[in-house]
Amino acid sequence: MDRAPGLSVRLKLTLSYAGFLMIAGVLLLATVWVFLLRDFSVVSSRPGEFVPIRTVILRAYAPATAVVLTFLLVFGLVGGWILAGRMLAPLTRITNATRVATNGSLSHRIRLTGRKDEFRELADAFDTMLTQLEAHIAEQQRFAANASHELRTPLAITKTLLDAARTDPNRDTGRLVDRLHTVNTRAIDLTEALLLLSRANLRSFTREPVDLSLMAEEATETLLPLGERRGVTIETCGEITPTLGSHSLLLQLTMNLVQNAIVHNLPEQGTVWVNTSVRPKTVVLTVENTGEQLTPQLVSTLTEPFQRGTERIHGDHAGVGLGLAIVKSITQAHDGTLTLTPRPAGGIRITVELPAVSPHPDGETSGS
Repeated sequence: MDRAPGLSVRLKLTLSYAGFLMIAGVLLLATVWVFLLRDFSVVSSRPGEFVPIRTVILRAYAPATAVVLTFLLVFGLVGGWILAGRMLAPLTRITNATRVATNGSLSHRIRLTGRKDEFRELADAFDTMLTQLEAHIAEQQRFAANASHELRTPLAITKTLLDAARTDPNRDTGRLVDRLHTVNTRAIDLTEALLLLSRANLRSFTREPVDLSLMAEEATETLLPLGERRGVTIETCGEITPTLGSHSLLLQLTMNLVQNAIVHNLPEQGTVWVNTSVRPKTVVLTVENTGEQLTPQLVSTLTEPFQRGTERIHGDHAGVGLGLAIVKSITQAHDGTLTLTPRPAGGIRITVELPAVSPHPDGETSGS
């Protein structure tokens, strides 16, 4: 933004200091004159001659007053300039750090030393903002690279299939269409997952009363056929767990957790447990399953985009590697916490904890 040039803050503070000092000096000298010298009327210089004492004092007092005011003016300007410079030094460092950050260098930190004051609070807040911004940009860059890689794969496969069909007119058209449909479906699923993840990160949703236990039941009923085809048993239990949030996002969170627990399970005789519970200030959704032994190091990476606990799983519900990343983003967007813990017997336990609310807030009726 272009602005007209003006006085610097340092100069304004200097003039303010000097001005206040001059005003104080004038008031002090005026007070001395009014209250100490006005009662002296005359003085005898020679027998029979009387001279007004105020005239005598004024002749001596006025030059001294001018000297004092001149000294106060110079002292106020010089001292004010030095003092303002020392006071504004932290602000100068913050300004320089801002310019550095504007040029793209987010690794620079101010790190002001000394005791806490307004400038140090501002510098600490700025350092914290730079740290979060740097981490966010690094995550976005990593995510964009992974996303472009994942999207490039189905597009490359589609191009290969079409090139093969062009060079071989006698190729089985039905099989080609089926493979193209599968690849296209995966690309669409990935695009929709990316949009959902972006929506959760931006927190662009309306909060309304929801019940996680109902989400668990709906997700279980929807994914029950998938579990039956894979020979996985789904057990659901728990209590009413009211919270505030987006119905569609929290349902997607629950669906992702249950689907992930079914797909990454034992090939036969596997089990998925879905449980909801209430704590003093939070509601908890827990999904755990049987499966392969997982190390804590591997589990800690599963919420990263395009990370999978096992090899790629082919099929209708193969996923795009964003299931738990979406769960993490939706949980954070609802001010909750996500915990992943490997089960000693194999598999994983995933816990989502969200702020609890009263099922019937004050002033809200059941029909509202």
